[in-house]
Amino acid sequence: MSHTLIQDALFTAKSVRELDRLAIEKQGIPGIVLMKRAGRAVLSELLDAFGAPSLLSVFCGSGNNGGDGYIVAALAAEKNIAVRCFEMGGSLSADTALAKQFAEQANVSFYAIDKDIELDQGVVVDSLLGTGFSGDLRQPCADVIRLINESGLPVVAVDIASGLNSDTGAVHSIAVQADITLTFIGAKQGLFSGRGPAVSGEVIYDSLDVEDDIFQQVDASAELMDLHDLLEQLPEPEVDAYKTQRGHSMVVGGDHGFGGAAIMAAEACLKVGAGMASVATRPEHVAGVLARQPEIMACGVTSGQQLEPLLEHPTVLVVGPGLGRSPWSEQLMQKAVAANLPMVIDADGLNILAEGRVVPKPDGSQWVLTPHMGEAARLLGLTVAEIQADRFSAVAKLQQKYNAVVLLKGPGTLISSLQGVPIKVCPYGNPAMATAGMGDILSGIIGGLMAQGLSPQLATELGCCLHSSAADLAAAEKGARGMVASDLLPYIRDLLNNVGQESL
Repeated sequence: MSHTLIQDALFTAKSVRELDRLAIEKQGIPGIVLMKRAGRAVLSELLDAFGAPSLLSVFCGSGNNGGDGYIVAALAAEKNIAVRCFEMGGSLSADTALAKQFAEQANVSFYAIDKDIELDQGVVVDSLLGTGFSGDLRQPCADVIRLINESGLPVVAVDIASGLNSDTGAVHSIAVQADITLTFIGAKQGLFSGRGPAVSGEVIYDSLDVEDDIFQQVDASAELMDLHDLLEQLPEPEVDAYKTQRGHSMVVGGDHGFGGAAIMAAEACLKVGAGMASVATRPEHVAGVLARQPEIMACGVTSGQQLEPLLEHPTVLVVGPGLGRSPWSEQLMQKAVAANLPMVIDADGLNILAEGRVVPKPDGSQWVLTPHMGEAARLLGLTVAEIQADRFSAVAKLQQKYNAVVLLKGPGTLISSLQGVPIKVCPYGNPAMATAGMGDILSGIIGGLMAQGLSPQLATELGCCLHSSAADLAAAEKGARGMVASDLLPYIRDLLNNVGQESL
């Protein structure tokens, strides 16, 4: 059995049910056997992580997820671990009823879930709700989850933390806060984006010995990206390469008071290996650019008309860092789009695009859009809550609307390109990234990679993973508190040159 996330493929709940069905019918594995394998995996991981607990409290629902919990309880009792099962009640599925019989034969104690439960020692196993859960929690489930979370005890979630939507990564009211989640047969996409990473703890995948050919029969809905695999696709520069062959990235932005955003984006372009980087910004920011990074060609522009001749030189544009929403901003955006160059659009570039006035008929076939949830909401005419309720759907809708590569920022950043191709999910990153300027660095990284000839898709995937992995290295070495966006730049260069990758 595998006790690490060995596969990149992620699935919806419907697809996992199909995998389960195929394993039972084609591989001939009875459902109760899969349940026992899952129970053994949970108990093994629990004991490895926390040792033998003084008391094991297992919360069981009536579905197959609850059946896994009954198996865990039975196996624990066989090891002479004090264990008790709290039952949600309701009609049990056939396999879950068999699992409960197994627990009864092991002399497990059963209790109905009520408000008088005391959780003051040991470890908790959450097998209340499975992948079929969606919508709002009903009582007493919400109160039980609140009790588990307030106990402060270690929690192991079976397949998925109860209250988390396995397809969307959304939590509509409350979810179990797990320390470890063991997910089975197919890893669920909701574990890795939205609220999934926040409530799942360490995610451990176990195939339950389902054969590889079963997985060939069901399409994955999403895929985890891998930095090392992406770095292998980065071409080595020719021995006789010169700067123009490595591309010229131009950052368009930096309105009054926002010059730093444009500077950081241009600096990131250089740090990932672009041959040249320039900035078209407010004239008063030119001195700051040169003082910070003299290798950047700084151009002061007061209008779109002044920008226009400068657009003959770059191979890719990064539009939006510090751009603002002024008439100056709109003129620059209009001229940038008219240049018909490959383009990364971020920040206020996205907000201007969303208004539909400056760019009335967008063709994003050469674009990369990098919205956060607020910008995504404006681009789609939705609320932020609607974006967060289903980030996977949101990134797909953005791709369909703009025909662009779309990167939806946030925990478990998502990247969508062609329709029918699995959405890419970033497994790197940490909360210290929630600080000003991080998006500017990201857009610069992607623009710098595109300048070197990488496709928008590859540049976005590699750029995203470089960015988040650099943040992980910076936080690990210096601490998460007080990390700022420009701290990532030396780590990005290290990663591109295979320095420190063993830490990831």
